[in-house]
Amino acid sequence: MDGASVVLVTLIAVALLFDFLNGLHDAANSIATIVSTRVLRPQYAVFWAAFFNFIAFAFFGLHVANTVGSGIVDAHIVDDRLIFGALTGAIVWNVVTWLVGIPSSSSHALIGGLVGAGLAKAGTSAIVWAGLSKTGAAIVLSPLLGFYLALLLMLAVSWIFVRVTPIAVDSSFRILQFVSASLYSLGHGGNDAQKTMGVIAVLLFAHGAGGATFHVPLWVVLSCQSAMALGTLFGGWRIVHTMGSKITRLTPMQGFCAETGGAMTLFLATGLGIPVSTTHTITGAIVGVGAARRVSAVRWNVAQNIVVAWVLTMPAAGLIAALAYAGAGWLEP
Repeated sequence: MDGASVVLVTLIAVALLFDFLNGLHDAANSIATIVSTRVLRPQYAVFWAAFFNFIAFAFFGLHVANTVGSGIVDAHIVDDRLIFGALTGAIVWNVVTWLVGIPSSSSHALIGGLVGAGLAKAGTSAIVWAGLSKTGAAIVLSPLLGFYLALLLMLAVSWIFVRVTPIAVDSSFRILQFVSASLYSLGHGGNDAQKTMGVIAVLLFAHGAGGATFHVPLWVVLSCQSAMALGTLFGGWRIVHTMGSKITRLTPMQGFCAETGGAMTLFLATGLGIPVSTTHTITGAIVGVGAARRVSAVRWNVAQNIVVAWVLTMPAAGLIAALAYAGAGWLEP
């Protein structure tokens, strides 16, 4: 195996490590509500979420992978050094926020890493502004859509079940939460795993190993879904605690509405090829169901800290990526 092949294999391994950390970091997105409502114990919830994370590739196209691979940074300028910088920025920021229990966005850490490394290499000409603008808009729109959908669902089911006893409502939604958690995990696996697929695919394209046109091979799809599912199995317990109980207290009915509203948002974004943040989406949905009960039910100081992390994620990961790119001159041929 020559030097270029060794570098390619190493960077693919690093990308899969990021995907694993994405699953670890974002396990809270899939399981926080179903754990906090005590519908499933944590050890069973991660298996449940990991299964649906893995099979998501069978339900969605690869629109998000194509956006990340060729719609953020010009695929023709991508090289080993740029991908190394992007992945380093995303991984370092993910680890830092995971250690302190802040549910930041793995997705936007990766986007920020790509942009930071791209700017360090070729300036503003490296950026595909249409794709970046679409992703930037989703930073704001995905949590808002999750918020409003969950809020509307909460109001609707409250009206539908107004004459039903609380015990019967609780019992019904404990069963329904299995469905909503499955849907959210499908949306999570369908959107998040595709981001790493895009990175590996553009890396193969840069090496001429994927053919003359950009595409995502099946082995890349299966590898990324497996890495994310494995990360989810290990769970990010600090962030589960923040998402599941610190923002607002959840009942099974609220958990169902939050997960369903979040899943609807992810399905829409994935279909449109927009790499949204599953963390932003479920947080917005959880705040929505809390606000439907009463505004004071939401711990707004916790939500404010999460928003600060969202704002910092892309520039912080981008800065780390630019520094990593600058220090990786040894990767130049």
